[in-house]
Amino acid sequence: MIISSVRSMALAVAVALSVAGAVAAPSTVAAAAGGVEDEGADCAVTGLPDEGSLPTNSKLPDPFKKLDGTRISAKSEWRCRREEIKKLAERFVYGEKPGKPASVTGTVSRTGITVNVNHNGRSAGFSASVSLPSGSGPFPAVVVLGGFGADTAAISAAGAAVINYDPYAVGREGTPRNNKQGAFYSIYGSSSSTGLLLAWAWGVSRIIDVIEQSDGSILKADATGVTGCSRFGKGAFVIGAFDQRIALTMPIESGSAGVPIFRGIPGEGAQSLSSAYGEQPWLGDAFGSFTGNPNRLPVDTHEMVAMVAPRGLFIMDNPHIVNLGPKSASVAALGGAEVYKALGAGDNLTYWSDIQDGNHCANRPEWRTPLQQNIQKFMLKTGSAPGAIRISAKALGNLSEWRNWQTPTLNNSSDTSPPTTPAGLAASGTTSTGTNLSWTASMDDNGVAGYDILRAPGASGGTFTQVGTSTTTSFSDTGLTPSTTYRYQVRARDAAGNTSPVSNTAEVTTQTGPSTGTCTAVPTVQTQWSTGYVIQPLTITNTGTSTITGWTATFTLPPGHTLTGSWNGAVTVSGQTVTIRNVSHNGTLAPGASTTSVGLQATRPNGNTALPSGYTCA
Repeated sequence: MIISSVRSMALAVAVALSVAGAVAAPSTVAAAAGGVEDEGADCAVTGLPDEGSLPTNSKLPDPFKKLDGTRISAKSEWRCRREEIKKLAERFVYGEKPGKPASVTGTVSRTGITVNVNHNGRSAGFSASVSLPSGSGPFPAVVVLGGFGADTAAISAAGAAVINYDPYAVGREGTPRNNKQGAFYSIYGSSSSTGLLLAWAWGVSRIIDVIEQSDGSILKADATGVTGCSRFGKGAFVIGAFDQRIALTMPIESGSAGVPIFRGIPGEGAQSLSSAYGEQPWLGDAFGSFTGNPNRLPVDTHEMVAMVAPRGLFIMDNPHIVNLGPKSASVAALGGAEVYKALGAGDNLTYWSDIQDGNHCANRPEWRTPLQQNIQKFMLKTGSAPGAIRISAKALGNLSEWRNWQTPTLNNSSDTSPPTTPAGLAASGTTSTGTNLSWTASMDDNGVAGYDILRAPGASGGTFTQVGTSTTTSFSDTGLTPSTTYRYQVRARDAAGNTSPVSNTAEVTTQTGPSTGTCTAVPTVQTQWSTGYVIQPLTITNTGTSTITGWTATFTLPPGHTLTGSWNGAVTVSGQTVTIRNVSHNGTLAPGASTTSVGLQATRPNGNTALPSGYTCA
C-alpha cells in the first residue's frame, strides 16, 4: 500500500483536551502500578445484564454510571466501578480471564523466564527470553509481544529490560473457536469461550507472578510494561487493561479489536468487526452477537482505556491507514482521558498519531522521546514529563459526537483517614511448605474492611508483593518451598480504600523437606501407541517411618520423547529430565501411604518403543 507522506497538522494538547466536561487540571504525579492483578476482585458486582435485554445505544456508555443506575461521585468509588466494567467486558467482549492458578512456579535468569502452571489437575508451561540493558540492575522490564513493531533499542537505551514474549505459546492463532490451542487452553479447555487476547493477557500475568516470586536481583516486580504492534497491539492494550500490576501500557497501531471504539468502526471504513472476529479468535465467543450491531454493547473501548487509569498509558497510532480505525481510536483515547482527568491523573495518558511515516509497525522518531519519557516516569520513577494528546488532522475524532454524558468532578472520599497500623505480626506452625500468621487488629473510624498480606523472598532484598487477603487477624500461607526464608508484612484497608502503613516484618524459614530415600515413584503404563503413551498412575509411596509433607519425583525421557501433558503434579522439564513435585492435595503421605493421582502423557518417534527410566523420589 502506498501511503501519502504529507505531514498532518497535529492538534495541541490544550485544544485536544478542551472538550465539554473537562475537570480539574491533571496531575503530574506518576501513578504506581497496583500490587495485585485485580484490585477490585473483592467488589460485589450485581446486576450484569443479559444479552437479550440490552438496549441499542449509539452513544458511548457512561463510564461513571454504575450498574445500579447511579453515578460515582468519589474517586474511591472508581475501584469497584472499574470491576463492573471488567465484568461487562469479559461477558460480552473478551471472555473470562481466570485469576491466578493454584500453582505458578518458574525461574528468572539474565537470559530468560520459565513459567509452569498447575491448576485443577492440568499443567502447562512456556518461556520467554530476556535482554538486559547495560548496568547491574535490578531492571524494570517491558514485555514485547510477537517480536516486531516495538522500538526495543529505545527501550533498552532508557534503561529497561526487554522480555520477548511469544503469545502463540499461550494462545495459538489459526485454530477454530471450538479447538483453541496453547498453554491457556491446556489449562482451561480447548473449547473455552475466552478469546486469544485475554489468553495472552493471562500469560503475561503469570510471567509477572514468576518475577514477583524471584529474589528481585534481576527484574523489578513492580515495574513491568507491555507493548506490541498490530494484532500484538490489541494484545498489549488488553493486557494492560486487565492486570493492574502493569505500570505502563503501550499499544501500537492496534486496529479493530484493539483501541478503536467498536461503535465507530462501521462508519470509518476500518476492518469490519465481523472480519476481525472471524480472522482469528482474538475476541471472546460472545462478541459474535455484536459484530453487526455494536450499538447494543454495554461497554466500549474508551472504558478499556479507563481500566488502565490512573497507570501509565501511551497509545501510538497510524492516521495514514484507514483500515486501522485511527479516528475511532482517537475517540477511545479522548473518552478514556475523561476518567483519567476525573481521577486527577490526566497527565498519565498519551495518545500520539501525529506521524509522517505511514508504514505499518515502523519505528518512528516522533515516538522515541515520549516512549523514553514514559519509561522514566512510570517504570524507573525518575521522570515527570506530562502526557500529550497529539491527534493527526487526518484522523481526528470528535468525542462530543459520541457521548451524551458529562464528566463529573469526583470528590476525595469523605473518609480520608487510614486504619491504624497492624501490630504484633508473628508466624507460628511453620512447616516445610507453609506458615500461619497472626497480628493485632487495626482500628478505623468506619471499620476495617480487610487486611492485605505481603511477602518478600529472602532475609533481605526482594520486593514485597501481595499474596493474599484476610478479613480476620490471621492468614495461612501455603505452597512455600522447603528450607527457604520469607519475610511478611500486613496492612489494613477500609471501605474507602485507605490503607494503613505496613506492620512490623515477620521472618520465617521453612523446614527441610522430606529426605532422599523416604519415598518411591513407580510408573504404570496405562496405554501406549506407535507415537506416544500414557503413564497413569505414577504411584508415589512413603517408605519412611514418619509423615512427609512433600515429595519430588524425577525420571529421564528417552531421546526424541516429549512430555505433552501431566496432571496432579507440578512439572518442570530440563532437557530429557522431568521433575514432578506434589501439589497441595497430594503432598502429605503417612508412612506406607501412596498417592495414585499423578499421571503424564508423552509423544515419541513413530515405531520407537522405549519408555522413561531412572525413576527416583525424595
